[in-house]
Amino acid sequence: MKPTAPPKPHRGPRGGRPGARSAARTWSAGEGRIVLYGLHSVAAALENPLRAKHRLVATHNAVARLEERGIALALAPEIVDPRVVAEMVPDDAVHQGIALVTEPLPAVRVADLADARLVLALDQVTDPHNVGAILRSAVALGADALIVTARHSPQETGVLAKAASGAVDLLPQITVGSLPRALAELKEQGFTVLGLDSEAEHDLENVPLGAKAVLVLGSEGKGLRAAVAAETDAVARLAASGPLVSLNVSNAAAIALYVVHRRLGA
Repeated sequence: MKPTAPPKPHRGPRGGRPGARSAARTWSAGEGRIVLYGLHSVAAALENPLRAKHRLVATHNAVARLEERGIALALAPEIVDPRVVAEMVPDDAVHQGIALVTEPLPAVRVADLADARLVLALDQVTDPHNVGAILRSAVALGADALIVTARHSPQETGVLAKAASGAVDLLPQITVGSLPRALAELKEQGFTVLGLDSEAEHDLENVPLGAKAVLVLGSEGKGLRAAVAAETDAVARLAASGPLVSLNVSNAAAIALYVVHRRLGA
């Protein structure tokens, strides 16, 4: 019997070896620019007057879906094959046939939060998928801003924006060099600063709360750093009756935001 020839390896969009697309890719958004992708992320960016818009690349179908939603196209789209969009985004990204070349949003300062009522702060939460999910919850539950640290926090990228499903362009985000210093500044503005810890003595439902609040969550495993906890007015836990009292940080953020939002009467 004649031996069967081994199967030929599957080749990527440009004929390369499997998994070799990233290594061979030469396309770049350009210095200081990022690529947002996915319908929700791009639609929110297109509607944000603060968002710089340099290049919109999309399939016919993606443009039609934007038009169905009444999204105004701030610049003429380049109609392309889906493979062109795939070359602009990370491997295996669900791009939905659309990408926008843009820049990170303009910086916002802690001093700009004087009129805010509910602010969320993250102490070195590093996973962009978690931060993206937190952004979605923050928008849905009435937060006015998100504060993150300059180090050990994800930068604004397409991955973060896709996970946030458009929330990146709907909620002001502030990056600070020192979270304890930022919390001290917010206390001077009249905010009650509440830290979240699953092992805290007091329940978030019962700790004293003023007219406006900052809710601070730490990274999974490490929790709040000592210097950050020292700047809180109270550290509280979420009431939990089940055998597991520690939640994923994005789930904990959603529940805690709901509790504080309700208590503020917002």
